[in-house]
Amino acid sequence: MDIVFIKDLKVDTTIGVYDWERSIKQQVHIDLEMGYGISQAAATDELQYTLNYQAVSERIIEFVQQSEFKLIETMAEQIAEIILREFTVPWLALTVSKPGAVPQASSVGVRIERGCR
Repeated sequence: MDIVFIKDLKVDTTIGVYDWERSIKQQVHIDLEMGYGISQAAATDELQYTLNYQAVSERIIEFVQQSEFKLIETMAEQIAEIILREFTVPWLALTVSKPGAVPQASSVGVRIERGCR
């Protein structure tokens, strides 16, 4: 299986459990790897035969910007469900990180895998 990826997609959203976090927008960073066969796209050089990472990115941005979450775990799970359902990928690995959440760390977050590799 080939991998199509999106690295360090930055999206502003409402995320956090504390009152002050609920009153501001914070940036999350999203890394996504998706299993997808690219051989037909490579052979034909036609976009219709590959996974359109621009369309995937736009869908994630739209969803995250319009949503509010307390936990990045919830955000990650819901993004994964959308990608698996709407883009029919058999497998994905998704990392959602929140820079600055812990002052001593550059970022904290979760990484999940869903589907069959």
